[in-house]
Amino acid sequence: MIVLDCGLKEELKWGIPCYTYNKSNVITVAAFNEYCSISFFKGALLKDTHHILEKPGENTQAARLVRFTNVQEIGALETILKDYIYETIEVEKAGLKVGFAKNPEPIPEEFQHKLDEIPALKTAFEALTPGRQRAYILHFSAPKQSKTRGSRVEKCMQKILDGKGLND
Repeated sequence: MIVLDCGLKEELKWGIPCYTYNKSNVITVAAFNEYCSISFFKGALLKDTHHILEKPGENTQAARLVRFTNVQEIGALETILKDYIYETIEVEKAGLKVGFAKNPEPIPEEFQHKLDEIPALKTAFEALTPGRQRAYILHFSAPKQSKTRGSRVEKCMQKILDGKGLND
């Protein structure tokens, strides 16, 4: 009700309520086992004067969320949440964009060798969206052992060639 009071349109996307402004996704509300949250797609652009926003994951660049473990927390923050929602609407009206870091993580050498070896793989990888490229780089970089990194690259090569993201 708090989000709807601010004039956003409610839709169901990814199996959860998603709120839009002029057909652009701006907020989602989700329930998890330990908490529920309100998530702002461009939360990194909000001022967060009350310091209630957090990154959903360490590699998140744009989204920010507020976690709640009980209904009283939501009620206590209602006025602040509305201020943040109105601010996110203003961000959308202004057409502001989050400046994403392009490939901030180094490409692991096991993957770089394959890109150099197979021009079609390099072309297919470069055709992926920056987010999909980043997901692969993070996935390939995670293991400590070169053998495991190489194995991950081998397993994902066909998906990349097919133009698919890691989680598609």
